[in-house]
Amino acid sequence: MKYMKRIIYIAAAAALMMTACVNDLDTLPLNKTEPISEYVYGNSEGAYLAGLSRLYFQFASNDLTDLQQMDGGASELVRAFWSVQETTTDEAKCSWENDAWVRALNTNTWNATQNDAVYAVYVRTLQGIAYVNEYLRQTEPSKLADRGVDSALAAKIEGFRAEARFIRAYMYWMALDCFGSVPFTTEKSPFGGSYFPAQASRSAIFDYCTDELEYLVSDGSPMPAARALYPRADKGSAAGLLARMYLNSEVYTGVPRWAEAKDMCEKIFSMGYALCPEYAALFRGDNGQNPAARGEMLWTISYDASSTQSYGGTSYILSATLAATDITDSSRPNGQRNGWAGLRTPYEFVERYFNVSGQDYSTGFYQVADKRGEVFYIKGRSESMDGALYSFMNGWSNLKFNNIPHDQTNQSYLPVSAVKAFSDVDFPMVRLAEIYLIYAEVCMNLGTPETALPLLARLSERAGVEPPSAITVDFLVAERARELMWEAHRRTDLIRFGLFNTSDYLWPYKGGDSFEGQTFPDYKLIFPIPPTELATNNSLKQNPGY
Repeated sequence: MKYMKRIIYIAAAAALMMTACVNDLDTLPLNKTEPISEYVYGNSEGAYLAGLSRLYFQFASNDLTDLQQMDGGASELVRAFWSVQETTTDEAKCSWENDAWVRALNTNTWNATQNDAVYAVYVRTLQGIAYVNEYLRQTEPSKLADRGVDSALAAKIEGFRAEARFIRAYMYWMALDCFGSVPFTTEKSPFGGSYFPAQASRSAIFDYCTDELEYLVSDGSPMPAARALYPRADKGSAAGLLARMYLNSEVYTGVPRWAEAKDMCEKIFSMGYALCPEYAALFRGDNGQNPAARGEMLWTISYDASSTQSYGGTSYILSATLAATDITDSSRPNGQRNGWAGLRTPYEFVERYFNVSGQDYSTGFYQVADKRGEVFYIKGRSESMDGALYSFMNGWSNLKFNNIPHDQTNQSYLPVSAVKAFSDVDFPMVRLAEIYLIYAEVCMNLGTPETALPLLARLSERAGVEPPSAITVDFLVAERARELMWEAHRRTDLIRFGLFNTSDYLWPYKGGDSFEGQTFPDYKLIFPIPPTELATNNSLKQNPGY
């Protein structure tokens, strides 16, 4: 972690030189100690690895608090992306009515006015892309030769560059999923304070990213082998993102790519990943150290309570899912110290997908057959959010992400001495169960659903429920909700299934302040370009409808 700690410090220093314009991040720093500068790399492997670490850190960075005066934790990319993916759907609602971003996302009533969570996703992704571009400029073979880098180190750096290209592709995916058309740059683009990149179409960015990822997963690429460098990205990570992008191709480009998605899933099946026998262990505080949990992860963002002390990421999810009154010396149900009283799951979602029964809100007891539904905390709660969207005790707390280690003897308690203020839970960005579900969906669309039934049976066996006998859209909507709940997939899924903004599927407070839910316009399938960015870059055009 020594490189990561160094990068945290440098990223904070770099923030002092930034303006609202993401493009300024492409300028060569005047400070000769900064790792994106050509001055510091030399022929030391440690320097190049430190630069790469900074790129990974862009997903978990909470230091750049100058982003529209936002709280640093709230501006972290994983946290912001999670918020726009989950609180806009039936899976999660937030009770922080005084936070500027909350009401609009809870009720799908955002407009062109700047929304902090949306703004953070936009700026963090494009900022991260700018850092990747500069890293790739500084690690070009000609520059390495000029610095006297030997052939052995140059070969290692080619692997670092492949990881950087994956990070850029992942950030471009986040951006195109949320905003459609965004400014497009690579290491070959002009750069400097006077350069303002033009937007590329969603289709063009999709094509660029899929081409990059196809190269990274190819046999001849320098991308590290699958399962080689946890938690860093590898060929399995690139293949997983590529399968996801092909799954959503029809949304992004108008052209389905089912066959390509199927092929990529089958490539992943040959890479040695395996389902974790225990579902709950995937989201415990030791998931990064537990070999069984790691075996299912194609890529994660690593969090460590002693080294990555951020109020974003899984610390945000852990802290916001309990109230301070839920946490006492003898009752710390998710193994962490804070109780922010923010995030919970609507009861209607729980009832629809988990068929719970026998709930007793005085004791916290309820019954559910599906083991994936054993994660809810209901003591002192009320079921309905009707008229009480901003009352935290209305709705069910979701303790799927849990700091208690998977092998803790008493799964509902940690001694005070073992409780931490921050999270140890690594956040799954891509995991094998998602690939199973992608495979099932594309096989259904290709007319061969029976091919995927054995894989779905494995998920059902782990969950303790009967396996499906057929694959339908309704089953996939429900099974993805159960398996991938709170993993930042739901908005993308509902859009792909045509359910996000239509009357075909309603949930509490969908589309407005009505508890019954209502439709909202198609243009909200993507978010607006933040107004500060439009004001800075005259070449940008606002998304239609805003």
